[in-house]
This record gives sequence, C-alpha cells and structure tokens, in this order.
Amino acid sequence: MAAQSPQDTATDNTESGAAVPRLDDLISKVTDLITELDDVSVEASALLAEVPEERRRHAENLLHYAHLRTIDIRELQNSLHDLGVTSLTTVETFTRGRLELALNALLALAGRTSDVDVARIIADDERADIALDNNATELFGQERADVTSHIMVTLPAEAADDAELVESFAAAGMDLARINCAHDGPEQWSRMIDNVNAAAEKAGRRIFVSMDLAGPKLRTGDIEPGPRVGRARVVRDDAGTVISKSKIWLTPRLDGHPKPAPNDLPGRPALPLEADQGWLEQLQLDDVITLHDSRSAKRHFTVVRIDTDVEGEVEAVLAEGEKNAWIAEGTHLRSNYEVTRAGGVPPTVQKLRFHTGDEFILTSREEITTIPRTEDEIPRVSCSLPSAVAALKPGDPVLFDDGALGAEVVEVSETSSSEDSHVDARLRVLRTKPNGQPLAAHKGINLPNTDLPLNSLTDEDIEHLRFVVEHADIAAVSFIRTQGDAEYVYKVLDEIAAEHEAAGREDLASKARNLGVVLKIETIPAFQNLPGIIIASMKRAKSGLMIARGDLAVELGFDRMGEVPGQILTLAQAAGVPTILGTQVLENMAKAGLPSRAEITDAAFALRAECVMLNKGPHITEAIAILNNLARKMGRSQRKSRIMLRKIRSWSD
Repeated sequence: MAAQSPQDTATDNTESGAAVPRLDDLISKVTDLITELDDVSVEASALLAEVPEERRRHAENLLHYAHLRTIDIRELQNSLHDLGVTSLTTVETFTRGRLELALNALLALAGRTSDVDVARIIADDERADIALDNNATELFGQERADVTSHIMVTLPAEAADDAELVESFAAAGMDLARINCAHDGPEQWSRMIDNVNAAAEKAGRRIFVSMDLAGPKLRTGDIEPGPRVGRARVVRDDAGTVISKSKIWLTPRLDGHPKPAPNDLPGRPALPLEADQGWLEQLQLDDVITLHDSRSAKRHFTVVRIDTDVEGEVEAVLAEGEKNAWIAEGTHLRSNYEVTRAGGVPPTVQKLRFHTGDEFILTSREEITTIPRTEDEIPRVSCSLPSAVAALKPGDPVLFDDGALGAEVVEVSETSSSEDSHVDARLRVLRTKPNGQPLAAHKGINLPNTDLPLNSLTDEDIEHLRFVVEHADIAAVSFIRTQGDAEYVYKVLDEIAAEHEAAGREDLASKARNLGVVLKIETIPAFQNLPGIIIASMKRAKSGLMIARGDLAVELGFDRMGEVPGQILTLAQAAGVPTILGTQVLENMAKAGLPSRAEITDAAFALRAECVMLNKGPHITEAIAILNNLARKMGRSQRKSRIMLRKIRSWSD
C-alpha cells in the first residue's frame, strides 16, 4: 500500500479503534474561531474606544474569551489534545493568540507553512500576566514575598479599641483590612483605621483598608412582639443534678433597658432585670429574693454579689437560684418585707413557621406582621423596599433568610385609594426544611429573577462612600446587577470629586476619581451581565471584582457553586481584572479553631484569586496564619487555573 499524507490518514482509525481527527477539519474550525473573534472586535469597536488605551487590549480579550465561552468547543478540545497540540484550557490571558498558536501547530503537522508570529504571541501573553499582577498591586497593595494571593481580613467591632488584636492580624499575614459599613459607625471605623495604620507601621509594610457598602437591602418587616417574659435557667448534668445555678442580674430602674450581665459568669447567661434603686440599696449578701414566676411557681434567689460605685451606691446585684424561672415584666420581687416590680424584660421574639404548600402575602405596605390565630388566616409580611414588591410578577421566585425558605409568586394585586396605595404579592412556599421553616423579622429577601428598579447605592451608601474617599483605599459595592449599576457608582464618585474640588480639596478630588472600587458579584443578573460590568469597571484604573459566594449561592443554588466561581475568575483574568474570593473561607477554623478537611481544599481553590477574604471569628488570627502558609505552598503549585508541576519530594525515591 502506498504511503498516505497526514491529511489522508487523519480520518483513519487507529489499531485501538479510536478515530484520529482530520487535520484539515481542525484547521478550518480553528481558523473560523479566529475569524469570529475578529468580527467581535469590529462589532465592539465603539465600546472598546471608551476604555483607556492601556486597558483596551484586555477589554478586547475579555470580549473574545466571553464569545468563546458561548460556544461548545469540547469536541475540538479533545481532538487537539489527542494530537498533543493544546487543550485550550488556559486561553484566558490571550484567547486569540492561543488559537493562533494552535493553528500554527496544526499547520506544521499538516506540513503546511504558517505566518503566525509565535514570538509576538508569547510576549503578549507574558505581558498580560504581568499586567494582571500590576493591577492587583495597584488595587490591593504590594504582594509579600512568596505569597501569591493577598489576604483580606474582616475586622470585628473589637478592632476599634483593641490595637493588639489588629497587630496580631498583621503579624499573621493580613494584607488588607475589611470594614463592613453595615455595622458600627464612622467613629468606630476611624479608630479601626488608626489601629490598622499603626499595625502596618509596626509590620513595616502598607496595609490597605477596604470598606463594604451595604447597598439596598431587601428584608422582612417587623413581627408583633410576644409576651415580655425572660428565663433564668440552671444547668444540670446527665443525672439531673444542678451544676450551675440560675441567675438574675438586677440593676437600677432607668429606661427599660437593664445593663447586660457580665459575660464571664459560669453556666447559662444571667437574666437582666431592672428594679427600684431604693429596693436594691436594702439588699445584703445572702438575702433571699422571692417571686412567683409566670407559671405561678414560687422561686427563691440568693444574693451572691453586690457591685457599687465609688460613692457606695448599688450598681448591680447578682442572685442565684436552684430552679428555672420564667419571669414576666412586672413580676413582684420580695426581700426583707420590701417589694418591687421586675422591669426591663424584653418581649419574646415571635416567628412565623411555614411548610411546603403554605401561602402568605408579601406586601409593600408598612405594617407589623401578626401571628395567625387560626389555620385559615394568611400571614402578611412587609418588605423593607416597597418598590421591590411592585416589581414582582407571577412565577418569580422569592427566597428568604439566605434561601432557607423558597417561595414563588402566585398572584400580584394592587390597591389604590386616596387613603392607601400598596401592592400585595401572594406567595406559595415551595421549599422548607422537612419540619417547616421559621421566618423572623428583618431577614433577607432575594429576588433572583426580578428586575428591580433600584440604584446600586442608597443615600446612606453615598454618605459612607464620602467617608471611604477621605479615610480608606477601596470601596466594595454591593447589589451590582448591570453595567449601568457600575457606571452609577463611578458617576457618584465623580460628583464627590466635584464637591471636593469646589471646596479646594484637590487631593481628595483626585482620590475620589482614582479610588479603588471592587464590584461585588452576588446576584444572578450580575453573573449574566458580567462582561458588560467588567467593561464598565475597566474605564477606571483601580478596579476589581469580589465573588460573594454566600449571596451568589442563595440565588444560583448550591448545585452551581462548583463551577460559577471558577467561571468568574477566568473571565476576570481575561480582562486583567483582579478578584477577591470571599464568604466562608476557613469559616470552621475562624469560629471553632479547627479547620475541616474540605475547607482546606476550598481555601486552596480560593487562592487562585488575587485576594482571599476571611470573615470574623474568635480564632481568626490562627485562620490567617493557616491561609498565609497555604498561600506560600500553593504559589509553587498553581498560577491561577494553571497547574505548575513543581518537584514532589515525597516521590523522589
């Protein structure tokens, strides 16, 4: 038999029965893909012209990579892999160039000449890696030696007054400090930032400060309070013996809010109560306080501690009992033939409970939810953002409390009169726990498929943004859904810059225009509109993304969280935009002091991002140290999604 050319043999079966891909077909497919990318560039020329010249190549590459991911090229990948050409799995940094290199190799296998400029493509690919590193440095600060990802740490409230705590974070490896504007306030934030700067000076390196803007938050409204009854509880061992007594903590009557009991008391927390100052003054150690609790059970508490101020007036009294007691507001307290009434008992928190198939009303009207008295009564739950209810349509999913309760809109009705105008959405519960799901007041609401008529920044966020411009390095913006949301953030920053210019503060005006901005990707619309959102962010020098896996998992569903964060990482890499991966990284470690095996693997994946965010917890310093050590090791084994084949010493023999 005469010898055959590579093109002829490319359709033959090998001895094992596997089909060898035809070279001409592969060359044609790769050439067609390159042509499609060129067409994308032409169609997007006006959009690309809006991006600064130094970032335009990355913007074009972003569009190329996004287009490639709209095509199923798995068969092509397998064919190229079988020939030892490439698997096209790391095309993010220079998508068109990688296709050109694949074409060059195919032409060589076919014995045909190629005009592909291989040296230029390799140089451009290397420049893309360097540009991403430089962008990360601009946004997050200088990388530490041998640590390929920055470590961001969420500051607890204690960081405002505990400088040593912040120093311990820096010593363990904190590169950025994160302040959540949903908590505390400007005075505490300022003290936190002062402590971060002091810790940075002591560590001998700059530590950037990032501040999270909450964005518009959809939450359930108030639920009617329950009876004002509190519980003082004993602790028993397995034999029923009391090993820690029940406790009440009595303070002088002031405003209905008794001072909290100390946290270091043994056993269960003491029940804080208010009593008349004169009655407290007559108490002595070992005196017995008698009461009848809300179950009409007689209870005795013995005074074991009396705290006084410098003038000798009683500030607090601790009394202990041998039994549990349910103490209601106004309960008579007797001691030494004197009587006072217990005060300051907070109302019990009431919750609705839903099962699959139940129905309830989500209303735009501000009202307090009442607990249904009969099975036929349909509960009404208000929403913190009325316009969100008005945007609902039948069939829209509505998720409550981080997705623990899933419902669907059945019907939307509008009431309009001179006295009242509101929208009611009737919901049917589709998903709960097997025994039902409670729903409390002020729980989060997610509307993954609803087009909400809301800006990405509230008036409060804009005030917080002014603080960020003056005191911090990065603003992390929540509730980004569209390219327009991102552009609105930059519009507000320009307005803040104009305010500073008008006041003669040129330095703050410049900072406002060049402030680092991180757009949080946490909704389905944000994921769907991600290419446009990134393009909008690239018009500014210091921009990045945060993959907020908590809210994203609620909206997308946990089954998609295995792939979506990786897809966001690669799209951002294509644009040369640095990313932060957050939510629940090393959470068990931070809270309990011991990491699970799964979360170590998760942390290793997270280190593909330019920055990894850790949340608060009593063991956060240890979690920082573990992540810092893991970052050093993984930096030798992976570069983004590219696995680096370093030497494995364990196999050397």
